[in-house]
Amino acid sequence: MQKIKALFTNKYFILTLWFGLSTIAALKQVIMHSINNYQLYKWSWFHLIQQKNIYLRYPQLFEDCHHYGPFFGLIIAPFAILPDWLGVMLWSLFNTWILYKAVTMLPFDKNKQLMILLICAHELMTSSFSVQVNPFITSLMLFTFIFIRREKDFWAALMIIIGTYIKLYGIVGLAFFFFSENKIKFIWGLIFWAVVLMGLNMLVSSPAFVIQSYQDWYHSLAAKDVENNASRMQDIGVKGMIRRIFDIYLSDIQVLIPATILFFTSYLRFKSYKNLQFQLLILCSTLIFPIIYSSSSESPTYIIAFMGVAIWYMNLDRPVTRFEIFLIIFAIVITSFSPSDLFPRYLSEHLTKKYGLKALPVFIVWLKIVYETWTRDFKEEPPVPAIA
Repeated sequence: MQKIKALFTNKYFILTLWFGLSTIAALKQVIMHSINNYQLYKWSWFHLIQQKNIYLRYPQLFEDCHHYGPFFGLIIAPFAILPDWLGVMLWSLFNTWILYKAVTMLPFDKNKQLMILLICAHELMTSSFSVQVNPFITSLMLFTFIFIRREKDFWAALMIIIGTYIKLYGIVGLAFFFFSENKIKFIWGLIFWAVVLMGLNMLVSSPAFVIQSYQDWYHSLAAKDVENNASRMQDIGVKGMIRRIFDIYLSDIQVLIPATILFFTSYLRFKSYKNLQFQLLILCSTLIFPIIYSSSSESPTYIIAFMGVAIWYMNLDRPVTRFEIFLIIFAIVITSFSPSDLFPRYLSEHLTKKYGLKALPVFIVWLKIVYETWTRDFKEEPPVPAIA
């Protein structure tokens, strides 16, 4: 037991898992020529500079449609110009590294940072199998929180605008607005970067095409929302779980309104705004909320929410309770492991996937987080280190 504990607290073992699993996942997709998402990403850049509709179907190039903002073309450009095999591997490595960098900047000691990486390593691999952008989106949300805490509001604003221009999830970074010590600077930063990044988009294309592309993006997302409501692989959130279990079709509004009200009740603890533990709870809630309440959520998206689960667990007062230990194990087994070969295939097909149960542990953790923001006795001293 001591040897196992020593292994799972070893820095080099954890970093090997973090970078190794995601790299192996990307390499497998390259070898199997299963890089449809990357092709979809790559051609968003070429269609942007060629001024061809980014949101049409191009079956000769890739399956499905592009659903990211026109600005995403600029992000993928350095990888798109490379041979596909190299572009995929470097894109995956970039996503893995940038999220690692964000975790190492969180206000935790090194041991807790390593535990966050360990808890999320498998979920990162799941995202890497799809060559997804979600680790990058997760890092942008973390950087927003980190820069606001470090009073670098101008750069926090940049993170929000980049995230929003790529995938609307990024806008939830505004949840940290109340922690800013210079709110006017933060607001001006948002305006500045919104204009500058839009200008960069227009610089490589044309103003008329970029404006039209944002309109096309809106219609693309509206159409995708309709498709998601009937999909087994997407709408893996609270609404989708209810639909699958009870055969009840709820609208987004019916789920979002009570959830949003519940989310904002956390902010009633006005005197706790400057407390680190409270701020971290808000960070966790913000990472989880857009995933479990979005109809676009799919298995690779959960790296965002699962980062919230991992940070929540490391932010708990020590010693943790049996219920809290149960919740983190429940989340690891059902949310992280169930879509993989580590979980019995029969149970995966006939239970977790059939009823969208990947969302269940994260939903319970989110409710626990909200409850903690109401009731927790926040201490001024930092939490006790997770590992001696």
